Amino acid sequence: MEQNKTFQQSLHRLETIVNELEKNEIELEQAMQLFEEGLQLALSCEQSLKSFENKAASLLKSYQEAQS
Repeated sequence: MEQNKTFQQSLHRLETIVNELEKNEIELEQAMQLFEEGLQLALSCEQSLKSFENKAASLLKSYQEAQS
């Protein structure tokens, strides 16, 4: 898996993996590889979302402090 994917690229790849796994048309070994990649992508997306949430909260706090 490429390490420097954007959130959107990771999410798109994760959706592709889910679709492939739902088809039930691939070999077990390939399904396990895709499942592992999907878990890594899900973790990466979760970390990105937490980072986005923290940044948004920080920006909102700074804005509110400036308005006081």
